[in-house]
Amino acid sequence: MRVEIWSDIACPWCYVGKARFEKALAAFPHRDGVEVVHRSFELDPGRAKDDIQSVLTMLTKKYGMSQAQAQAGEHNLREQAAAEGLDYRAEARDHGSTFDMHRLLHFAKEQGRQSELLQALYRANFVEERSVYADADTYLIQLAVEAGLDESAARGVLDDPAAYADVVRADEREAAELGANGVPFFVLDRKYGVSGAQPAEVFERALAQAWGERPPLKLVTTAGAEDAEACGPDGCAVPQ
Repeated sequence: MRVEIWSDIACPWCYVGKARFEKALAAFPHRDGVEVVHRSFELDPGRAKDDIQSVLTMLTKKYGMSQAQAQAGEHNLREQAAAEGLDYRAEARDHGSTFDMHRLLHFAKEQGRQSELLQALYRANFVEERSVYADADTYLIQLAVEAGLDESAARGVLDDPAAYADVVRADEREAAELGANGVPFFVLDRKYGVSGAQPAEVFERALAQAWGERPPLKLVTTAGAEDAEACGPDGCAVPQ
């Protein structure tokens, strides 16, 4: 079974939702049969790379809330994160473009290191004091190396604005086609969708339902092929 997760590094509920989903997956009896794929979604698509501002400033401008309301919301998110065992820096965080991060995540997927890079990016954005947006290329390359990626290859991705850009945009188009207008957005076997950072119990039920409703495998046979030779736990059939 495949679970696709659309998310953005700048999204605090994606950070929290990932932990809740992983808690549910760890308790799922068939977890070894679940493939998790992370897909791209930008909260601010088209945002210029040098357009960096504080999270509080972004919240007050985008949602019309006061500085106090924005700060209270960040403190609430810190409590939500702590409940999942996550650190969360509620003050002095930056907000900016995540497009290059998504490009690097697609490169990391090809190298089998997507999960490691995603975790490093979340930590950098929500825990570390250093801004993941300021001096971004240098910091992103450092994080890529920490995630097990080759430094020169990661640098090559960032130096080429077209590298993996089409894949990121394709993910975003597909999210829109599936009806996702916010993240995190979870799609189970292209049959069920779960929107938002739901409690772990919701993910547990969704995993069980999607797994239980998988159609049984239909074997294709032709006349005379039913008893074709095969190998099994007791050995291999040897033609007489």
